[in-house]
Amino acid sequence: MSTRTSHPAVDGLLPSAVPVRFVAEDGTAAEPPPGYPAPEGERLVEAYRRMVLGRRFDRQATALTKQGRLAVYPSSRGQEACQIAGVLALRPDDWLFPTYRDTVALVARGVDPAEALTLLQGGWHCGYDPAAVRVAPQCTPLATQTVHAVGMADALRRKGEDAAVMAFVGDGGTSEGDFHEALNYAAVLRAPVVFFVQNNKYAISVPLAKQTAAPALAYKGIGYGIRSEQVDGNDLVAVLSVLTTAMEHARSGEGPFLVEAHTYRMDAHTNADDASRYRESAEVEQWESADPVARLETYLRDRGLLGTEDVTAAQKAAEEFAARVREAMNADPEADPFELFEHVFAEPTGQLREQRAQLESELTAPED
Repeated sequence: MSTRTSHPAVDGLLPSAVPVRFVAEDGTAAEPPPGYPAPEGERLVEAYRRMVLGRRFDRQATALTKQGRLAVYPSSRGQEACQIAGVLALRPDDWLFPTYRDTVALVARGVDPAEALTLLQGGWHCGYDPAAVRVAPQCTPLATQTVHAVGMADALRRKGEDAAVMAFVGDGGTSEGDFHEALNYAAVLRAPVVFFVQNNKYAISVPLAKQTAAPALAYKGIGYGIRSEQVDGNDLVAVLSVLTTAMEHARSGEGPFLVEAHTYRMDAHTNADDASRYRESAEVEQWESADPVARLETYLRDRGLLGTEDVTAAQKAAEEFAARVREAMNADPEADPFELFEHVFAEPTGQLREQRAQLESELTAPED
């Protein structure tokens, strides 16, 4: 009868027994976790500003759906620590592969907000130039972007570029086959990619317990030989520290890294969803007490890094930003119907040419 023993190689892959945390839910400092350096104060203040702006942008985008300016909007309210820390952990030459819920991250990355909202307005599938901002198109199908992210990471490695890739994915996406194929592909190739799982507890209406029996989603990386970690996703200090470490791990040639952030989606799945049908209001109220923006603000105030004037300035900047977004989105788009046939194939097929000619004939036909 053999006795199961710990293996050094496996120990190096295991996530912490409890999520990494620097800041408690009330904003007070927690016991610093071993192995993860605290981010610099200036970096945290910048993160706070971006979180305030991101939340205001998110509220504005939600309002635009009620005004008919957007067809749909998947809010990320409550997940700002993940959205902003994910972007701040990137260098300019790194790539981001986002999901449909990561518009706040796109804006933080520098994507024009009107261009970022084009997809949700019902226009182009991608309203910005991915190569210019190093942000892949927002992905609506679950987890398909993770395989693409690994391909990009392997390409960067082969070209000798000192860059890495971060792929955002939700908890529901980890139940998809593409996610597991991406992990295996990345591990075998030792691709410089970080898989960042934002576990907001629900895949639309399906709670995490009905998706997996794993003790945490972070453990899903171990079977593929990927170093993994879990972090308090509403603690920006912790998320930024862990993701920075993960990206450095990937860039240094150590292979992929999987990070699970425990967070919560405060609003419904989209404006078309009624979250009250599958979760209790008491649960939402409990997570309100762990609000990532308020938590970081308290933490920074206690350390003398943030004052009332700073908070007021951040809020004013966010309001001004929201006004610019409203102005941009209130302009009626100039639609060119012939764009339907562009970028479908490198060379238009005979059928596409026939359809284009038919549309042109209809549009130029004299009225009766």
